[in-house]
Amino acid sequence: MVLAGFYNDPEFANVDSSENESILPFKGTILRTKSGKISSPVEEPCVSCTTFNILAPIYKRLDQQNQSVRESDFRAFWLARNERIVDWLLYESSSIICLQEFWVGNEELVHMFEERLSAAGYKTFKLARTNNRGDGLLTAIHQDYFKVLNYRELLFNDCGDRVAQLLHVKSVVPFSINKNNFVEQEILIVNTHLLFPHDSSLSIARLHQVYQILLYLETYQQENKLTQMPVILCGDWNGSKRGHVYKFLRSQGFVSSYDIAHECSDGEADADKWVSHRNHRGNICGVDFIWLRNPNKSRKPLKISWAEAAFGIIKFQLQKASLAENDAFAFLRADNSVDHITYSAFCDALRQVNLTGLSYGLSFQDTKDLWVQADFDGNGVLDYEEFKRIWNSTWSDHMDEDCSSDDSNEGNEEETVGFTVKNAALFPREVEKGIWPENYSLSDHARLTAVFSPVRLRCPRRSP
Repeated sequence: MVLAGFYNDPEFANVDSSENESILPFKGTILRTKSGKISSPVEEPCVSCTTFNILAPIYKRLDQQNQSVRESDFRAFWLARNERIVDWLLYESSSIICLQEFWVGNEELVHMFEERLSAAGYKTFKLARTNNRGDGLLTAIHQDYFKVLNYRELLFNDCGDRVAQLLHVKSVVPFSINKNNFVEQEILIVNTHLLFPHDSSLSIARLHQVYQILLYLETYQQENKLTQMPVILCGDWNGSKRGHVYKFLRSQGFVSSYDIAHECSDGEADADKWVSHRNHRGNICGVDFIWLRNPNKSRKPLKISWAEAAFGIIKFQLQKASLAENDAFAFLRADNSVDHITYSAFCDALRQVNLTGLSYGLSFQDTKDLWVQADFDGNGVLDYEEFKRIWNSTWSDHMDEDCSSDDSNEGNEEETVGFTVKNAALFPREVEKGIWPENYSLSDHARLTAVFSPVRLRCPRRSP
């Protein structure tokens, strides 16, 4: 359901005319599969989520000829733009709001956001980037939908001074597991803004940020002995569907809500189907995602996925240096008198392609862990067959169990609640066609909203 926007309503006349549509949460819809069969109907209020990089005034350039002129120097400009942003957020009234590049360093702006969101029923959490960068994150949870059980902050303490927020929430309105059983569903929500890939050597740093988030999620669930629950990751990931971060998250069972809603594949044909950002170089790309992982969704063990993703970056760097498979093996081998790769030669090769020896590169422990994963037979060297396994990403096909509707393991399963993607939209709507509208001035990012419907799932019962 798409509704007419503010430009038809005199109360919202100050909102950009280029933004003329909005999604509101859906309620009580019967869910159907592509075959038309009803799939675990749960007639409850849906969960909506908005992620939006709102472009901090300290970064918004007003004069292309003079890059030092920023919006932050002109109160009337930044205040009016951010008030329009809040107008839109309150009009949509998503259950969950995740903002990036929130100007935490300006008390007046912070107060305006917190006051207006609080008056509308939201509980807000803000987190500044480290080293006084000036901007950060803000997450708002609508208290009519969720109660916040716990809030954690993750500081990466890396070269980009990036951070992440973790919120553990519980639904106010119980969801139905079966006719006689209703639960106050718990969800884990993450808001983050990854490092911008100024060059390809930063790919490892960006991948490591995601690895830290997923490891933190895993640890949090284990330490708190949590039952299976959905995980929603929101933010500006500063990377497209072609990137290593996207593939890493997919290997961990996450799906892109927008791509699911619009039936976009992971393939090259749909890689540029939509955009969400025009960067400072003038390039347009899709970098804003709302990721969903349902309870116990099929995925590889985290450490294995991380290693495969890291080897993917190593392969990319070697191919960037015009090295094919045989040449790459010779480069890693270093000493032509042997037919295998030693650990020291491996480390030296990684330094040469700028993946180690830098503050944002692979650490000593990272490198050691990768070596252990690659050395399949544990004899201390990599032969050509072991190298081919990591070059072609065929060295591990291990997957964890998946949730299923199959009745064959009914006695060893438990019922839980997950989510299905009901709808998702980007605003302004032109970006859904891969076009960036010149009259859009709210941010240099599009706003992404996704709507999720509760759905019953049967998952393999975990050992206590």
